[in-house]
Amino acid sequence: MTAFIVATFAIVYFGMIIGSLPGLKVNRASIALIGAVALVASGALNEAEAMKSIDFATIGLLFGLMIVSANFDLSGVYSAISDRAQALAIGPQALLAVVVALCGAMSALLTNDVVAVALAPVLLGYCIERKHNPVPFLLALALSCNAGSIATIMGSPQNMLLAEHFKTSFLAFSAVTFLPAITAMAIVWAVIAWLYRDDWQLDVTTAVKKPKHRDFNRLEAIKGVIVVVAVVVIFVATDWRRDLVALSAGAILLANASFSSHKMLHRVDWELLIMIIGLFVVNAAFQSTGLPQDWIKALQAHGIDLSQPATIFIGTMVLSDIVSNVPSVMLLLPFVQDPKLGPIMAVASGLSSNLIVVGSLASIIVVDAASQRGLTISFWTFARTGIPVTLVSVLVAAAWLWLVI
Repeated sequence: MTAFIVATFAIVYFGMIIGSLPGLKVNRASIALIGAVALVASGALNEAEAMKSIDFATIGLLFGLMIVSANFDLSGVYSAISDRAQALAIGPQALLAVVVALCGAMSALLTNDVVAVALAPVLLGYCIERKHNPVPFLLALALSCNAGSIATIMGSPQNMLLAEHFKTSFLAFSAVTFLPAITAMAIVWAVIAWLYRDDWQLDVTTAVKKPKHRDFNRLEAIKGVIVVVAVVVIFVATDWRRDLVALSAGAILLANASFSSHKMLHRVDWELLIMIIGLFVVNAAFQSTGLPQDWIKALQAHGIDLSQPATIFIGTMVLSDIVSNVPSVMLLLPFVQDPKLGPIMAVASGLSSNLIVVGSLASIIVVDAASQRGLTISFWTFARTGIPVTLVSVLVAAAWLWLVI
């Protein structure tokens, strides 16, 4: 049975790396689900063990925030932001700064993946209207979503995993991660502004489909903003269960008379939730073999100790660009006991995931959204910007963490 578990684990994470499996039309979510089902059906894990392996607190927190983002989408908040931006008499570099600041801030509060889903088509449509080259602005969206997401426990799925695992408070987490997030966002702007300094105009030969514009619903938008502010205040000021707070926020916004709950639930990123649930099960089966524990002991015998901040920082960075940031944290988390290492892993996974497209689901979402509308952002186009952004932001963050940890 051990051989079957290891083989399944290897296949699943190979799929996480390349985004599919040769000869099959499956994505990351399907691969994780198939692997989990195979392990339970084979008896590698029984149903009770599989259910126990799933961190429902993290799933609930993420799901609730997705509904909040759906409210912003359907109430026209994102389209209204685009409309207001249209009226700004500013140049492309100043506009780039607005995009980076807005996307980074929203990611810190609404989770980077859901912000990427919501804003990619809006930003693309805006660029078409202004006759701007969409590529630098979409890259800014992807990179700033990852950079800004490390600022709070709400910023990404892996932050939620880390905060729930270590029971880290909202303020304690942000005290370590906020400055690296702001600095990384500034680096995103500087690198893109330099690389695209002579390439701001839309190529007239590029045929890009314009996304749908949504009418602004003031009442629902105000309700959504109030709910988000309330969630942040509760997270900061109380020790209430964060998953129940987020789920309650989502439930409040589902109850409305302006648009159907079906439309809101349709905008939940179910594939992301399925992928995370599947990986919980796959990782639990792999842990049950005892092999990861043996490997950690072998590493420790060679002087590589995951309890050391520098080691876990580098290890999380490297693994994030191999299997993506969420799976990397899920793999390493069982071997990390010190709560102070949680924010370090969040910073490392968030910033290193800007290196290449597959480092982050947010980046994949942005590139896929562009592709669906006729705009191709190649692996190398992304890496040309992602590599310098990552190298500089990681070095700056490492210096900061060395001072405060």
